[in-house]
Amino acid sequence: MVKYTREDIIRLAKEENVKYIRLQFTDILGTVKNVEIPVSQLNKALDNKMMFDGSSIEGFVRIEESDMLLQPDLNTWVIFPWTSEKGKVARLICDIYTTDGTPFSGDPRTNLKRVLAEAREMGFTEFNLGPEPEFFLFKLDANGEPTLELNDRGGYFDLAPTDLGENCRRDIVLELEEMGFEVEASHHEVAPGQHEIDFKYADAITACDNIQTFKLVVKTIARKHGLHATFMPKPLFGVSGSGMHCNVSLFKDGENAFFDKSGKLQLSETADQFIAGIIKHAPNFTAVTNPTVNSYKRLVPGYEAPCYVAWSAQNRSPLVRIPASRGVSTRVEVRSVDPAANPYLALAVILKAGLDGIKNKLTPPAPIDRNIYVMTKEEREENGIVDLPATLFAALEKLKEDEVIMDALGDHLLEHFIEAKEIEWDMFRTQVHPWEREQYMNMY
Repeated sequence: MVKYTREDIIRLAKEENVKYIRLQFTDILGTVKNVEIPVSQLNKALDNKMMFDGSSIEGFVRIEESDMLLQPDLNTWVIFPWTSEKGKVARLICDIYTTDGTPFSGDPRTNLKRVLAEAREMGFTEFNLGPEPEFFLFKLDANGEPTLELNDRGGYFDLAPTDLGENCRRDIVLELEEMGFEVEASHHEVAPGQHEIDFKYADAITACDNIQTFKLVVKTIARKHGLHATFMPKPLFGVSGSGMHCNVSLFKDGENAFFDKSGKLQLSETADQFIAGIIKHAPNFTAVTNPTVNSYKRLVPGYEAPCYVAWSAQNRSPLVRIPASRGVSTRVEVRSVDPAANPYLALAVILKAGLDGIKNKLTPPAPIDRNIYVMTKEEREENGIVDLPATLFAALEKLKEDEVIMDALGDHLLEHFIEAKEIEWDMFRTQVHPWEREQYMNMY
């Protein structure tokens, strides 16, 4: 990762003809927000003196305590490659502080740092994430609004000419690489119009920053191709939804803490305990990793998305998979997460669940190496396999039962998250959907 000083940023802004800087942060729902400033204000921003109105941001603060400070993380300096010749636009990702100079507990990025500090207290020096975000590309109509018409008929790993999204995907990869991303793979996914781009793992904060940047790049470049990119978990019935598998690993002083050459499956005791923590808390953190009404349309049997809580080293139907790589690449893949999740919150709850397993020396259940989708309910029960919550409402109720996961969010984020999501559920619950009219209008 490139390290920048204040002087580097001032020099680069001048050399590269940067005219505007976007000071970015993420709200509780995972939406990227930004305060755009002219380059003349750069010094003020680097002095951590840029203020904004926190009461206008979802889940931040009330009107009477609204002033907030933006504190840029200098190592997140990036110049957007697609900006104009008249002057470029750069960005800095910021942490949010209150006016008395303390980190704001309602800032998802700051909150993840708090949970990471807990891992450091336990002797872990790094928590790494390699994400696998998926998205759909739809055509735009004459007014520039998204349609439900897909841009191709391609399937998993298909090559052009059926994969018309390939040019768009290639442009996205080129832009990402220009911005310093190390893209490991990019391919067509299972469903028509569905794509996946995997980038190299990084420490948790950098990886979450990268996910937010990635979403912005994908949407920007798609629009240039006359397409709408969506990270909605299940935009179409009857085809696979979009996930964001999270490959995570803990390190101690440069050594992968999940690897043990002499361990069963070459996994360490730490890895076993981490897996056990994930299995124990998975139903309760699902509201955070799958935070929309629509998320639960993806978590159904038959489309490769996990809806049962189990783990395996071979099989792709469980919630937790252990990919084959060992040594420094040993990792735990949490497969339930979807790309609508706020990455900072999702990583906070996954880490907290794993650390709870390590702290309490939990033992994972036996791995399930057969296809869970073809098991009967009785067989699943015999194997101790529980279901993930089936709706956002059920997931919120499970969240409220789990002290460990509630603590991963902290009081401020928890309260505002539950409030926002209960409103979302209620809006959905009280709406009359086309399906209901199709089913009942003639029948009754």
